[in-house]
Amino acid sequence: MSEGAVLHLKGRVLVGPDEVRDEVWVVGGRVTFDRPALARDATTVQGWTLPGLVDAHCHVGLDAHGPVDAATSEKQALTDRDAGTLLIRDAGSPSDTRWVDERDDLPRIIRAGRHIARTRRYIRNYAHEIEPEDLVAYVAQEARRGDGWVKLVGDWIDRSTGDLSACWPRGAVEAAIAEAHRLGARVTAHCFAEDTLAPLVEAGIDCIEHATGLTEDTIPLFAERGVAIVPTLVNIATFPRLADGGAEKFPRWADHMRRLHARRYDTVRAAYDAGVPVFAGTDAGGSLAHGLVADEIVELTKAGLPAVAALSATTWGARDWLGRPGLTEGASADLVVYESDPREDVRVLAAPRRVVLRGQVVG
Repeated sequence: MSEGAVLHLKGRVLVGPDEVRDEVWVVGGRVTFDRPALARDATTVQGWTLPGLVDAHCHVGLDAHGPVDAATSEKQALTDRDAGTLLIRDAGSPSDTRWVDERDDLPRIIRAGRHIARTRRYIRNYAHEIEPEDLVAYVAQEARRGDGWVKLVGDWIDRSTGDLSACWPRGAVEAAIAEAHRLGARVTAHCFAEDTLAPLVEAGIDCIEHATGLTEDTIPLFAERGVAIVPTLVNIATFPRLADGGAEKFPRWADHMRRLHARRYDTVRAAYDAGVPVFAGTDAGGSLAHGLVADEIVELTKAGLPAVAALSATTWGARDWLGRPGLTEGASADLVVYESDPREDVRVLAAPRRVVLRGQVVG
């Protein structure tokens, strides 16, 4: 399509969980519900239209070994785009991906800067590895570098105990989160373990990644404070393999990881039922491939989320949470068209019929 072309999307347009329209137009790269003067020259696409999908935990510019070059980052972003992911919250990357913002054919990225971890308590080459006395300064640095988010590593294996444990003293975390908020940034943290969660929430954290350690004691605290979770269930599926690989050296840790995996669906459903905000993320870019957002939505439904709630976790709700528009009058036309109703079967998300980014058909 040329830049001035008009696109007419017909069928069912899922503007929101409770709002469905029969058509939407794209004029000058933007959404309108008013029939334009050039309607007769429009290109028509028939199907079920959703706002561009959101992967709220993704890593562009990162692989299993650390930062990657621009060509690899481009392939990662294109893979996500072709899967219908048009908005990414990049939950930590050591690579500078600002150049992506200049590309009209690549997804929009909301960056959390680089991970901030305790020394020798995270994956090599991923994070700033520091000690607690430097946490506030590094959080301030990444708050200024990011797009309104900062990413902490809240817990990791402690080799001295052979199990998961918190990485930061409570006082250091409280001061760091306060500094991020002063600078206008929200804070999220990688957390697997149970004991890590309450101190972070009480310190004012905004989101927890993975959140496998949620229990009946901490779920009400999350709900009361409105702290969101991004479960990354396609990543949690790898826990048994990870446990098998480390069982000989760290048997306590391996057993813990297996137990967290075994109750993963119950954990997510209990959080959802309690009113904890749940959003979709894949954790792509470490050891996981990109383009897995449809798989994550299926996983959320396996956990017991209703189909509309699972869809909201990657569309309407996720965009609102991140402060980005969906299918609203005048918004950038970032949308995906499907053959059938995704509310009836979320598996249709794996096969986009058309992908439209900034008003251009890109897939």
